[in-house]
Amino acid sequence: MDRPGPDVGVVAGPVAVLDPADPLGAAFRGAVSDRLAAFVARRAPALEVMGPELSGVRSMADALLGGGKRLRPAFFVWGLVAAGGHPADADLPALLDAAGSFDLLHASALVHDDVMDSSDVRRGQPSAHRRFEALHAGAGWLGDGPAFGRAGAILLGDLLIMWSAQILGEARLHVDAVARALPLVDLMRTEVTCGQYLDMVVQAQPLPRWLPEVAGRPELAGALADADRVTEHKTARYTVVRPVQAGAAVGGADPRLLEQLLAYGSPLGRAFQFRDDLLGVFGDPEVTGKPAGDDLREGKRTVLVAQAYARTNAAGRLLLVDLLGDPDLGTDGVARLQDVITDSGATAEVEATITATHDQALSALACADVTDEGRTALTALADAAVRRTA
Repeated sequence: MDRPGPDVGVVAGPVAVLDPADPLGAAFRGAVSDRLAAFVARRAPALEVMGPELSGVRSMADALLGGGKRLRPAFFVWGLVAAGGHPADADLPALLDAAGSFDLLHASALVHDDVMDSSDVRRGQPSAHRRFEALHAGAGWLGDGPAFGRAGAILLGDLLIMWSAQILGEARLHVDAVARALPLVDLMRTEVTCGQYLDMVVQAQPLPRWLPEVAGRPELAGALADADRVTEHKTARYTVVRPVQAGAAVGGADPRLLEQLLAYGSPLGRAFQFRDDLLGVFGDPEVTGKPAGDDLREGKRTVLVAQAYARTNAAGRLLLVDLLGDPDLGTDGVARLQDVITDSGATAEVEATITATHDQALSALACADVTDEGRTALTALADAAVRRTA
């Protein structure tokens, strides 16, 4: 649909919330949060007319959207600047609405992930399905409370997906800009959903089958290929590649620049996930907002686990088989698995891989035909993606 106003990203001008040296600054994050809060507030009448029961749904949406790193909106905005320069002041609200679409989709993925992983905590607070479960218990309703919680969270996640499409459609971007970006956004939605299914398939594999022995040692190549395929489609494409490409498309990028941004975004997105893998095992729960060793309880088949299983001795492999994926794994069990992973050299290997993929992304960016401001911001975003503690 046609939208009034100039093609965002073509008109240059200073914008206070956009600082290429600090692309995730408080002003930017606050501006995205304000636009998302305003969008949800505009949805309130449609929920209220259906009944007061929907107030809990809105409050959970507000809680989910009120925080976060805002990486995906930042990649979108700075992809636009990289292709077309600073947007005009008047165009910034439309741009931030479109950027917020990526965090609405991300919020939906978090809600659904927590259901699939049976995670109790998200960002230091009860996850959505646990909140719905508590709502059921507090109201004294009939039926299975946990089942109600899971169903409520699935529906909340579905609503957030629909809202992510709606806010993008309502953003006052020029019709030509939307037409350039929308195929990339649509592809991203498919990739992250199918990537999640690929992840489920990998998680269902017993460790000895995922890493079968060849000549008396676990064969690492196949497991790494599986993990890399999942990482690319579940994380890299929707965290970095498609947001930065979609922003660049709005800014008028040609196919060559989109390919250059793929060469930047793919290794960076993988490095982002590898950092997540390390934080899921060794992260400080006070910082990550998740219990220590949560990925170990969930039995996630990550590059870190593959490296550990292939590199440790027979006793370490037996411990991984016995304890990985135990939902009741306690502090002692977490510590024992952490020791196996560290002693095997897997932690150091994944850190080296993060450094290598981060360097690969920056090398690709150095060769890309982008604006100076875009290059500065995308370099800073690459550092933020991999040098983080949450």
